[in-house]
Amino acid sequence: MDCKIVKATIDDLAEVARLFDEYRQFYSQSSDIELATHFIKSRILEQSSVIFLAKDSLNVGLGFAQLYPSFSSISARPTLILNDLYVSKFARCVGVGKTLISRCNSYAIMEGIVHIGLQTHKENKQAQLLYERLGFIQDEEFLSYGYEVC
Repeated sequence: MDCKIVKATIDDLAEVARLFDEYRQFYSQSSDIELATHFIKSRILEQSSVIFLAKDSLNVGLGFAQLYPSFSSISARPTLILNDLYVSKFARCVGVGKTLISRCNSYAIMEGIVHIGLQTHKENKQAQLLYERLGFIQDEEFLSYGYEVC
């Protein structure tokens, strides 16, 4: 499927928010377009993340990737967290995810980023296959922990 990848701006808010709401539902959250819109709008206006949006020839959003900046203390260089990658169910299995990740990689090279990290659900086998095909390596050295702050 032909698609163009753009860095999302406030003009893309409605499309990204719609996809972000679908993404949250994919992870068993209730639909809440108001929350999705507010969250994405804040990320864009604060420039606290980089969002790449895949669009078709009619400018309909097909998927998105959201990167958050971070740092590696070991390498003393910037890193990125590929926190969100989502492709609409109508655009899966035709290369949109691969194209989005390719754009993330190009951005990382351009910005002098040393590493892109991500996490995915153990059950999301389709995403795991994509990441591994594109050269991501599952970390078997470090364990991942989380702490829910009250």
